[in-house]
Amino acid sequence: MLKELSVNFGNVLLSCSTAIDLADESIADHQIRVAFIAWQLAKASQISPDRVEQIFIGALLHDVGALTSDEKEAIHSFELEDMNAHSIRGANLLYSSPLLREASSMVRFHHRPWSKCDTDITIHNTFAAQILYLADYLERSVDRKKYILHQNKDIAEKIVSMKGKEIHPDIVELLKAISAKESFWLDMMSPRLYDILSTFGPFRNLMIDTNSMFSIAPFFRNLVDFRSRFTATHSSGVSECAAMISQYFGFTKHECSLMDLAGCFHDIGKLAVPNSILEKPGKLTGEEFAVIRKHTYYSYVVLSTIGGLEEMAEWAAFHHEKLDGTGYPFHVGRDKLSTLSRIMAVADTFTALSEDRPYREGMNKTEMENIFLGMVKRNALDERITKILFKNYDEIALSVKCKQAIARDEFERIALLH
Repeated sequence: MLKELSVNFGNVLLSCSTAIDLADESIADHQIRVAFIAWQLAKASQISPDRVEQIFIGALLHDVGALTSDEKEAIHSFELEDMNAHSIRGANLLYSSPLLREASSMVRFHHRPWSKCDTDITIHNTFAAQILYLADYLERSVDRKKYILHQNKDIAEKIVSMKGKEIHPDIVELLKAISAKESFWLDMMSPRLYDILSTFGPFRNLMIDTNSMFSIAPFFRNLVDFRSRFTATHSSGVSECAAMISQYFGFTKHECSLMDLAGCFHDIGKLAVPNSILEKPGKLTGEEFAVIRKHTYYSYVVLSTIGGLEEMAEWAAFHHEKLDGTGYPFHVGRDKLSTLSRIMAVADTFTALSEDRPYREGMNKTEMENIFLGMVKRNALDERITKILFKNYDEIALSVKCKQAIARDEFERIALLH
């Protein structure tokens, strides 16, 4: 029987934050750098450790509302005029999770200049939003092709010139206090910043259990799925299908719950795939399909580097592996594919085939069964699990459809700003 989860919360936040910036190398590590800056500013202000932690969460996830790589790039390069949409989406996404909810309002206003704030700086969320404003502006001002100590003084002087206008004077003074040290700038740009924050940053000693993971899993699931209306309910369907097949297979309630959780995270590597490929209306080229193939690799890398999720990483990320070893990206075969990994592959295939995609409509049971039988015959999918799926097809399909309807409503409310 599988044991109760014990996962480092900081590790989850850091790994998922860096995954969000994977799609475009030009903005890689943006959020984690903003988090470092905000953390240093918050500590210098001598506010309580709890408030420092909440600011750290908000900074790590402040751009979650920018659902496409184009939008992220436009924000980062100061080319997006309307900063409101991604701030609102980000706040709504964060508010949906109890563990992340406190960071919601600071993310909502992290692009609001001080001159347009209508609350006092002593108000917690106003103070936090101003810290995020400065930290985000500073990181976006860095020329990534230039050595940081050849530009740090100019960046600092620019921010000082914004004192009392875009940024509250107290927040600017905090930057002046911490930026005099070269170590601040070198840490910010360090290729080992993840390790620095993992070892010394907030939440380094906070372990969370299965229930807490369930409270944040929908946030990360939606972050992946809501990038496209064609995938808006995909992980919700995979989670439900995987949990139900596991139940019919004879796994315990706890094990089925873990499969539900794994389904939420199974496609987190798709954050590394541009929307132009995810939403392409026609057949993918060989080059585009090669890009798609990296998503399961990144799902595995993100999850396997989170202590406590090593086994789950395989169940989640091996959903495109095949029994004959011809799947991707690791080409593991029958001997190394656990039953739960095989169930996830069946659940992902079922959900993908039943959904409308840019290039085809969702399939009915007969069409789907023919495809599954062909995949079983080619040693791609497990025959036992496929039989369980179609033996209980009506119950599974109905339950999946209900879960996806809930996800669809949430997508329309959050991603489309209804």
